Amino acid sequence: MFERINLKQMNEHVYLMDDAGQATGYLVIGSRKALVIDTMNGWEDVSAVVRSLTELPVMVVNTHGHCDHIYGNIYFEEAYLNPADLPIAEEHIRFEQFQSECEKHNLHMPEFRPIHGGDAIDLGDLHLDVIELPGHTPGGILLLLKEDRILFTGDSINHHLWMQLRESLPLEKFAQNLDQVMYLQEAADYILHGHARDFDDISLMRKLRRGVQEILDHKIEQDQPYKWFGGTDRQHVFDDDNSVICYKG
Repeated sequence: MFERINLKQMNEHVYLMDDAGQATGYLVIGSRKALVIDTMNGWEDVSAVVRSLTELPVMVVNTHGHCDHIYGNIYFEEAYLNPADLPIAEEHIRFEQFQSECEKHNLHMPEFRPIHGGDAIDLGDLHLDVIELPGHTPGGILLLLKEDRILFTGDSINHHLWMQLRESLPLEKFAQNLDQVMYLQEAADYILHGHARDFDDISLMRKLRRGVQEILDHKIEQDQPYKWFGGTDRQHVFDDDNSVICYKG
């Protein structure tokens, strides 16, 4: 139906939006309101995708400020972002290709409104808590869908965690921040992250935390180089060969 975005229904009211295998957003449909979690790369009208499923009022929340999570905001009137990630979002909005495409199609980024840890989102019969997890970026947030025991984690908790970016926190600090949210293992059963194809078990939190500790304890003899567009750093395998933490090295 859509050129890039493939829809997958996860349960009665949660949909996964897969943007050509490059990024993942989510739509949560409550009884009075709908929530879009991350808007992906912006190459396709995310609002049209949402409107194919619901006519309810829509709230947009970005889990962090990276381009592959915010560019689709151009199809909405406003979006919420932790203010700690505003400098990152503003930098990515200034990228030349994005500016050029927006001008070509007469589109623009809407205003960012603030969202913080401790905030609550009421969709009617569904409720989400906002939890801050600085690490991948300074303003990363998690969203706990309480009724369904689902934790939306953006890029803060996933199978391919980038911690080598200049905006990423030191691993020591990230470990401390992870410890502050480990209680969520008792509040959720599943994780849906920013590049997922399906549910992950909540145990991913524990496995990731263990992997971070292994790096901090210098148990990195088997770690391999990690080449990316910013240079070459290191990658540490955790859980299985497809799960890595990328870090400066």
